[in-house]
Amino acid sequence: MGVPWFYVVFGLRLGSDQPIPGLVPQPRPEAVDLKVCHEDQSWWRRLLEMPQELWHTGVPDKPGGEPGYKMWRVAGGTYIRWRYSDGCQFAIDRAATRLWVFGSEDATSEYLATYLSGPVLGVILRLRGTTCLHGSAVDVAGHAVVLLGYSGAGKSTTAATFARLGFPVLSDDLTVLREEADAFWVLPGDPNLCLWPQSVALLYGSPNALPPVISHNVLMPEWNKRSLDLTRPGYRFQSQPLPLGAIYILAERQEDADHRVEGVRGKERLLLLLGNTFASTYLDQELRAREFEILGRLLDEVPVRRLIPRAGAAYLPQLCEAILKDFSHLRPSGKYPIKKSSLAT
Repeated sequence: MGVPWFYVVFGLRLGSDQPIPGLVPQPRPEAVDLKVCHEDQSWWRRLLEMPQELWHTGVPDKPGGEPGYKMWRVAGGTYIRWRYSDGCQFAIDRAATRLWVFGSEDATSEYLATYLSGPVLGVILRLRGTTCLHGSAVDVAGHAVVLLGYSGAGKSTTAATFARLGFPVLSDDLTVLREEADAFWVLPGDPNLCLWPQSVALLYGSPNALPPVISHNVLMPEWNKRSLDLTRPGYRFQSQPLPLGAIYILAERQEDADHRVEGVRGKERLLLLLGNTFASTYLDQELRAREFEILGRLLDEVPVRRLIPRAGAAYLPQLCEAILKDFSHLRPSGKYPIKKSSLAT
């Protein structure tokens, strides 16, 4: 398989037979970790003829609807195949070194790239034994500050606020960790932030202030996120790994109350991290035990803090300031100047 396009994302060196929108092309590396093949229909026909064992079923996209995805072990686990409810399919080999992409009708390259650079790579990394958290990461004075929280907590919105204030961003929605030399590092993702239109309106005054992630999305029009390109003037993408400085878990917003940061102690820290890992469903017993040990070591080195935000767009810069102030006490040598910004109120 020829792979004329090369990328590096979440520490993986990708070789692809087609360009992948949203990723920045890189020079040919000495070795490729993951080969990506698009639309090899003859191979798909052979794959579908192999024995299939249903492995996982996702929750329905809407009440009474079909599951969001289904996954199968193929040929006794030689391959793993999964199909999303929109018809897009992916398959990987047992070692997670080859990825086959098969888009449904009307699936554009932009559409497929949203899967590839997000949940698909997340699954691949997990099956390769990499620890992944469901959150965003920003660069604060050379350390990665990770933002976790429930769906809708404002992880990407907070990261975008940091970006507008002049801080580089490492990743959005998926934070990938690497343990090396008795330290934990956060690996950079792709140079984009995906925001719901309401978040764009909070930050920029209009839901259409940023372009859509997918230009012609006829398959799933309700997924109408907008894209903040971190390579555009005025923004910065941190393309190098950074040591993990702290983890902040966003809690429920409060009305008429100042932002509050508090420590998390005891077993609750581990439970919160386990609850914010990415795609843990796919881990076997051995990988689960390994991750449990890794997170235990992480908690010995990295502070975990709970952040209770005040509701309202006008308070987003103050939310970032609260994180910076707290982080300065954890890392007292750091100085974190905030670039002035005119956020919408």
